[in-house]
Amino acid sequence: MSEKQSARTARISADLAEVLAPLQLLVEDVTVMPAGKRRLVRVLVDRDLPADADPTAATPPLDLDEISQVTPVISERLDATDAMGEQPYVLEVSSPGTERPLTLPRHFRRNVGRLVELAGPAQAPVTGRIIRADEDSFTLSVAGTKGATSEQSFSYDDSLRGTVQVEFNRSSD
Repeated sequence: MSEKQSARTARISADLAEVLAPLQLLVEDVTVMPAGKRRLVRVLVDRDLPADADPTAATPPLDLDEISQVTPVISERLDATDAMGEQPYVLEVSSPGTERPLTLPRHFRRNVGRLVELAGPAQAPVTGRIIRADEDSFTLSVAGTKGATSEQSFSYDDSLRGTVQVEFNRSSD
């Protein structure tokens, strides 16, 4: 990504953060790329979790209705600023999918209750369900042999990356 592109996406992120904050949403990522004579602007939004949120409570994902309600807000803000210039663009607004790597505390916090696989530079892969996540650490319930489970706690300072494991047959809790 060029410096000009990086400055543009940083500016767009800052502009959008301003209008999304009152809606309790945050900008997860902005990508601007050429698409023929136009540009494609892809904006990923997510819920903003309050600092005092229950570290054991699951956070509901954004649904399509919420995305469709926030898309005009984002579009109007982009049109009101000159961040995109005069060239036409196509706007895509979405929430981060399960393929997004979990790298920041808020990523783990918003996935409490989900099955994840962790990997790190000095860490053998571990698969478990996030049962608690706060600002400093998170805890996994890891299945052992013969159905036994154990809890393992990890610090965000451990440079671990997690990925959500998609479960098609998960029994309801």
